Amino acid sequence: MKQVIASLLFLLFCQGIFASGDPLIINVDHRNTQSLNGKWHTIVDPYQSGYYSYRYQPREDGFFRNRKPQDKSDRIEYNFDTDDLLHVPGDWNTQDDQLFFYEGTVWYKKSFHYTKSSGKRVFLYFGAANYEAIVYLNGEKLGSHVGGFTPFNFEVTDKIQDGENFVVVKVDNRRKQEGVPTLMTDWWNYGGLTRRVMLIETPMTFIRDYFIQLAPGSENQIAGWVQLDGEQTEQNLSVSIPEAGIETTATADDQGYTELEFSADLELWSPENPKLYDVRVVTESDTITDRIGFRTITTRGSEILLNGEPIFLRGICMHEEAPFRAGRAYSREDAEVLLNWAKEMNCNYVRLAHYPHNEHMIRMADEMGLLVWSEIPVYWTILWDNEGTFRNAKQQLSENITRDKNRASVILWSMANETPLSEPRHEFLRKLVEHSKQLDPTRLVTAALELHYVAEDTVMIDDPLGAHLDVLGCNEYIGWYDGLPSKAERIHWKTIYDKPLVISEFGGGALYNYHGDSLTRWTEEFQASIYRHQIPMLNRIDFLAGTTPWILMDFLSPRRPLPEIQDYWNRKGLISDQGQKKQAFYVMQNFYKRLMEKR
Repeated sequence: MKQVIASLLFLLFCQGIFASGDPLIINVDHRNTQSLNGKWHTIVDPYQSGYYSYRYQPREDGFFRNRKPQDKSDRIEYNFDTDDLLHVPGDWNTQDDQLFFYEGTVWYKKSFHYTKSSGKRVFLYFGAANYEAIVYLNGEKLGSHVGGFTPFNFEVTDKIQDGENFVVVKVDNRRKQEGVPTLMTDWWNYGGLTRRVMLIETPMTFIRDYFIQLAPGSENQIAGWVQLDGEQTEQNLSVSIPEAGIETTATADDQGYTELEFSADLELWSPENPKLYDVRVVTESDTITDRIGFRTITTRGSEILLNGEPIFLRGICMHEEAPFRAGRAYSREDAEVLLNWAKEMNCNYVRLAHYPHNEHMIRMADEMGLLVWSEIPVYWTILWDNEGTFRNAKQQLSENITRDKNRASVILWSMANETPLSEPRHEFLRKLVEHSKQLDPTRLVTAALELHYVAEDTVMIDDPLGAHLDVLGCNEYIGWYDGLPSKAERIHWKTIYDKPLVISEFGGGALYNYHGDSLTRWTEEFQASIYRHQIPMLNRIDFLAGTTPWILMDFLSPRRPLPEIQDYWNRKGLISDQGQKKQAFYVMQNFYKRLMEKR
């Protein structure tokens, strides 16, 4: 019966992920790959004339054919090879001033050489493309993907040629009411192939996916599964942790699936000791290694317990905004700068808002010892009654969990941010929570909720979604959108739930090096005053388990046009877009230092 239940859960896992493209391959950095990063030829196509005819019907001879004139009379009205170049990974908005505000279609084309090997399968992998991508290889459609922040791949074994090839991708970042996120966001809608692109080469039957973590409630028992992909799936396999002298064997069934469960005396991962082990999975046809940390995360009343001990989450919110340059962050170097700033603030935790960040960020958090809140872009006012919207959100949640489920740093899967109360919204999010728990029973589930007042000076948390969450998140802007900074002195907090609370956003805006008194808005002094008044209020919340101020660094947002102050930047960062620390940064740094000294 246990095997049947596990198999059913895995089928549920697959149904949530593979609606567009082939099953997702994980741990791509430890596979045989060929990078397709670099300069790609592009065509800006606001009318999508490379895809639709003048009758608005899909064309059979669109830009994806990459055609060339066959003689001097041949009429071809496009040419990738003489058009503009854009760097991949990257967004088009900050690489070309003319595309800064552009939302629509851009075609990408990359020519590359590939040498075929017998007995190998080949996949074309994308870290992310915002928002809808249609992918072609050598003029033949591979498939499509919807969602701007999660990975996808297509098998091209029978389509790739020995020698010269070209890939064309139609990327469309237009916002849609039924989309996830929907029409209105407070971050820049960066378009393009915003994360890495590569070819992955595997054996004919290979290790596609695995889940190797401590069993819920145990510090010395590992439980999980391995999934093979190919025709010869009934194989013997082993999972080992050489440093710990551990090895276990199993046999995959005719679907390539097997469960794992074995004892392990391991050094537990924590922010103070981010211990990672080399874990090897070996089958008769494939071998893969991963760097995995092992830890437990649970709750007890209003406490969050890491490895059985209470922990206060000293955090900061982060957008995937590149340090020192405008644009989408995408590299390991970007991740290192951003997360080191968080460490400098004395953080042990980051909230990666409001969508899944690139894999470098999660891997770096594993290495540096920073706990992670990971979120999908169910943001503000989604179409709660639209079944397609729900399927999209569920798919993005599944892809996010698939990629990062073996990362010790990730302790919270977040379902949503600041969503208005309604019964359809409640049912939508309840089903996402249920899906998350089915896919990954080892982590906690949360969402950033809105608060309301039950008296002039009393805040209440009673969102019905809270009954389904492990940890309550709550955004509040007392002192910025809600009164002046001193208002925080009078506020008291209540909740109907015996659960931990993380204040998932608070703060206010300031232009770096703009000064005045503490009541002059947009000055560093005003922002610092918000934080100074927040801290005593936070200390009075007896069910508080963590904080993530909004936000680490200034970020571009089309909702912020105020000249000479914002200039399309949200200025709530504690650090400027050029890496300059504002006064409020040091307020939080000192607050977190005092918390560290107390514990």
